[in-house]
Amino acid sequence: MTTDRVRIFDTTLRDGEQSPGIALNPQQKVDIAKQLARLGVDIIEAGFPVSSPGDFEAVQRISREVEGPVIAALARSNPVDIDTAWEAIKDAERPRIHTFLATSPIHMEHKLQMTEEEVLMAVKTSVARAREYTDDVEYSPEDATRSDVDFVIAVCQAAVEAGATTINIPDTVGFATPWDYGKLIERIVAEVKGDRDDVIISTHCHNDLGLAVANSLAGVKAGARQVEGAINGIGERAGNASVEEVVMAIRTRSDAFGGVEVGVNTSELYATSRIVSEYTGYPVQYNKAVVGRNAFAHESGIHQHGVLRKRETYEIMDPTAVGFSGSDIVLGKHSGRAAFRHALQRIGVELDETSFDRVFARMKQVADQSGIINDTRLRAIVDEVVSDSHVVEAINGMF
Repeated sequence: MTTDRVRIFDTTLRDGEQSPGIALNPQQKVDIAKQLARLGVDIIEAGFPVSSPGDFEAVQRISREVEGPVIAALARSNPVDIDTAWEAIKDAERPRIHTFLATSPIHMEHKLQMTEEEVLMAVKTSVARAREYTDDVEYSPEDATRSDVDFVIAVCQAAVEAGATTINIPDTVGFATPWDYGKLIERIVAEVKGDRDDVIISTHCHNDLGLAVANSLAGVKAGARQVEGAINGIGERAGNASVEEVVMAIRTRSDAFGGVEVGVNTSELYATSRIVSEYTGYPVQYNKAVVGRNAFAHESGIHQHGVLRKRETYEIMDPTAVGFSGSDIVLGKHSGRAAFRHALQRIGVELDETSFDRVFARMKQVADQSGIINDTRLRAIVDEVVSDSHVVEAINGMF
């Protein structure tokens, strides 16, 4: 892998499933994992095997049935978790153990009840144990963005020396801003070194302040070469960085990121979004970037006119590139005559100019009351207005 490639680490099946109310069964997780493989993500974090028998089964099945991506399993920094993670993923074509331990003062004091020295030793021990099973080991200093930076760097350095090949920097509670997260990644890229030059620095950002994608991209700009996220941005509390948004931001604005590349098959983004939504029961908000129903929909007359003339006037991405059938010209009260004419052509209706004006005026009246006018409603409006006008003409012709 060249240094200008950003790996996409998908955690929909682990961190994404931790969204309140989501409980995927093993078959559903396998189905989603197969779709993620079609999407072309680099790593699938299949789950947290020690957390439940069902999760162990799902991770094991994904490891055996899904080919292509690296299959990762999460483990706390203790022997039982690491051993269980390995049992679940040992049959994978390319297995990874992802172990974590918090480094922030609040976590060390109140959750772990461990000193810095104890955390440092536990990280060394757990990474070394994971490395006995596989040469692909990832370590995450949980709550890194609320930790002492020097301590985070020391712990990450220890993890690398113990055998970690990926160092992931979690903004666990969505506390960071793009400028301070970028500076943190920049320091870690510069200062965490090992005997190898292939250690990947990764981002893992949460959306509590709505900054998960922005922070992830700041990390890429600062040298991170793996981004962790979930489809549709699902995850704990306000969710994770949205995979589809990160991917399309890098693809669309590669000039802003030094020409880095992602290997995702973006035409599968829409399908992936929908299977995740269907299985989790979490709807995709209409105005969701990239995969939302309105992502390529236009109702404003000015916008519709521009898009009908040349799509790029109001679209920075080709909708077919992410799996949509094309732009959606929505007929409503804001629509202009160009969009109205386009809608009539779509349903195969031709009108003379007088009838066109009458139907257009009636469409505006109806849209003021009911919002969007679909094809069925438009045809009914055409029939209503044209029929009424014929009756008037017939009556006038009698006198």
